[in-house]
Amino acid sequence: MSERREGALDDATIEARLKAELPDWRYEDGWIRRTYKTAGWKSTLMVINTVGHLAEAAWHHPDLTASYAWVEVRLMNHAAKGITDKDFALAAKIEQVVGWQPGTEGGALEGTPTDPRFAYIKYDK
Repeated sequence: MSERREGALDDATIEARLKAELPDWRYEDGWIRRTYKTAGWKSTLMVINTVGHLAEAAWHHPDLTASYAWVEVRLMNHAAKGITDKDFALAAKIEQVVGWQPGTEGGALEGTPTDPRFAYIKYDK
């Protein structure tokens, strides 16, 4: 990767922030990354569309790789040639929305049924 520009974070800062803020994300080959496991193709497309909406609203666009039952999200600020606060902010929003489990909050929304016919995201927690 080319030399980092102003605003890009150093490797130690990136690793420390991932550990503290986004423990399910990893730093690899100049990108912060997260792989979401899904229940199948329909769920994979829902994750892709969700990430697409958030990226467009933020005007900061990740790279995505997908297969039948997973989506990998990769973030890096191309202008800074490295990881910046923008990458962490968008990763946090993606994590918040994709990982949302309303059934665990005790509110009016019950969340996705446990019946495998309605499976969506394979939550880590």
